Amino acid sequence: MFIDMFSSVRPPYLVRRFYNEFTWSLQGAGRNVYLTFDDGPIPEVTEFVLDTLKEFGCKATFFCVGDNVRKHPELYSRILSEGHRTGNHTYSHKNGWLTKTVNYLEDVREAEKYIQSDLFRPPYGKIKRNQASALMPQYKIIMWDVLSYDFDSEVSAVQCLRNVTENTRPGSVIVFHDSVKAFGKVKQVLPEYLKFLKDNNFHPVTLS
Repeated sequence: MFIDMFSSVRPPYLVRRFYNEFTWSLQGAGRNVYLTFDDGPIPEVTEFVLDTLKEFGCKATFFCVGDNVRKHPELYSRILSEGHRTGNHTYSHKNGWLTKTVNYLEDVREAEKYIQSDLFRPPYGKIKRNQASALMPQYKIIMWDVLSYDFDSEVSAVQCLRNVTENTRPGSVIVFHDSVKAFGKVKQVLPEYLKFLKDNNFHPVTLS
């Protein structure tokens, strides 16, 4: 059975129930929420995200692509030095559905040379059961319960902001992207969303 987590803003309940060994949200921590950013680090984009998080006093978790960390180690170091967390997002942004398991795991291991973390998020939210089983002894597999759709060219910035503000709950894991493709919307949406979180007494923290 495959899972496609890009089918809706909130993942279907039955999918979350079937894959209950993955982390979808974190309950029981007051009004904490967990901002996550996928696909970086990328110059200008990740810098904007970090500057904006600092302005609002927020922390986040960055699921980094190993090859991007290799190319931009100073940005990776800045993420950590400013109190954020990182996670493994494979070395070359592999689609688990389209990749042989042995090659997928090799790609994850290559990323480990640059990313020291016990957190993993599969690119596209697409991972085979045997790939996940091989990774779980070492990694917590982090999915999400709110997807911003900042990566989708057919989704406006207004809709992107609505996606996150209307679906955020205490304990939510929210996905943005610090990628070139998403940057146009992230520039508009992220400051407004962080203001919404502050005004509604949500506390953005790193994944524990």
